[in-house]
Amino acid sequence: MYGERVRESDAGRWERLFADLEDQADALERAEEAAQVGDRVRAEVGDVRLYDRLRAAVGQQLALTVRGAGAVAGALLEVGPDWLLLGEPYEREVLVPFAAVTSVGGLGRHSAAPGSQGRVAARLTLRWALRRLARDRAAVCVFLADGCQLGGTVDRVGADFVELAEHPAGEPRRASAVRGVRAVPLHALALIRRP
Repeated sequence: MYGERVRESDAGRWERLFADLEDQADALERAEEAAQVGDRVRAEVGDVRLYDRLRAAVGQQLALTVRGAGAVAGALLEVGPDWLLLGEPYEREVLVPFAAVTSVGGLGRHSAAPGSQGRVAARLTLRWALRRLARDRAAVCVFLADGCQLGGTVDRVGADFVELAEHPAGEPRRASAVRGVRAVPLHALALIRRP
């Protein structure tokens, strides 16, 4: 009888030991899966570009810091692969190349999936946005990355530059008002504001 009680208590110990080992194995497996999920998430986030973050923020109020122009704020109206368009108060629009942006505030937690913009949207580059300004013939104020400001009308857009017909702010582009034409390399643009 004594031997039977010993065997029963030994059997219970073995069952508890095996149950404990199974629990430990399950915990290790869950920890390993969590680590793999974390690695995958970090890898996916590593593929997200500023463009993808901004595509998910269209319509939101953003606060930018722009090299050569300082703080700029407004509603995100449009975004391209290398530019964004903000709507400022009083119906002014500001075109900002990504290259001049030093920080963006006001972004939510969401991002658009990288590569989901489509082939046409992927080709709507800064040069395309500048050509829209040239087509509209609207007077603009151009801020350069070094802090200089120029006023006039975008005349032409080249492969790596924009030409501005300089004339007084508030005046339409007329041959008599144009003081000169200035070529500005695209990398020197900080922002272009259309009143």
